Amino acid sequence: MQQDGRVYSTAQIAGHPIHPMLVPIPIACFIGALLTDIAYVVSAEIMWANFSAWLLLVGVIFGVLAAIAGLTDFLGNRLVRAQPPAWPHLLGNVVALVLAIINALIHTRDGWTSVWPTGLILSVITVLILPVTGWLGWAMVYRHGVGVAR
Repeated sequence: MQQDGRVYSTAQIAGHPIHPMLVPIPIACFIGALLTDIAYVVSAEIMWANFSAWLLLVGVIFGVLAAIAGLTDFLGNRLVRAQPPAWPHLLGNVVALVLAIINALIHTRDGWTSVWPTGLILSVITVLILPVTGWLGWAMVYRHGVGVAR
């Protein structure tokens, strides 16, 4: 729906859009996984590899929940799909989430092979995608008024 030039979120609780409430959790987890991967490569302390595995698991779970809420908004309102940043935001986040899922599976290996080199590379690529998709999401909210309350 569009009122006052704004495009309202389809997935919401008490008027609050769900997608922007969930996205900070996977972002923090994926950045944390990169940092703990780096700590593991530098120290070879298994605790850091375990932290990475848990951060990736939590990040993937909340990433899937955020993706469901975002996809509900995307498919539920043609005005959201009409925004220029909508498709690149969606596709970039799908790529980041798929890489994180693969990375979580890589991190189920034992010790060194769970992080070096594949796990670390996937963590770096995932984290490098996030500022781009975050900027696109920011543009949808602050430039195009998607999900903004009255």
